[in-house]
Amino acid sequence: MNLLLESGKSLLEGSKNNLSLLSNASAFLKAYIPDLNWAGFYLYEQDKLILGPFQGLPACVEIEVGKGVCGTSFEQKRVLNVIDVHQFDGHIACDSNSNSELVVPLYKNGKPIGVLDIDSPLFNRFDSDLEAFFVAFAKVVIDLYEI
Repeated sequence: MNLLLESGKSLLEGSKNNLSLLSNASAFLKAYIPDLNWAGFYLYEQDKLILGPFQGLPACVEIEVGKGVCGTSFEQKRVLNVIDVHQFDGHIACDSNSNSELVVPLYKNGKPIGVLDIDSPLFNRFDSDLEAFFVAFAKVVIDLYEI
């Protein structure tokens, strides 16, 4: 995972703006992490999470803070690793093929950016090593993101 993280960091360091940064970040994850059906970002705007760059099927455009896995992770400012989304009270099903989900809230210097959202068709897809990778990858994105 360290080599993959370094490869991602090298790719992203060339980004000149937030749109290209998030676009390449989502494409990188979807291309190089097996068994994902969605990888992308929701950005905090107008007191909601708004769909940002992603790879996968079309997704929900807006998510209320505190709703679903993304909104809950963002509101609680903690990573949520849901082994079975069908057991998560209030899960928002954008893709019926998703069975597990990992969400990393994104804050920079205390300011809200949004969330990194990763879905898989497999149950319990995100073990502790993969969760740690996504958290480290999100930190790379946050460090490069311009507020």
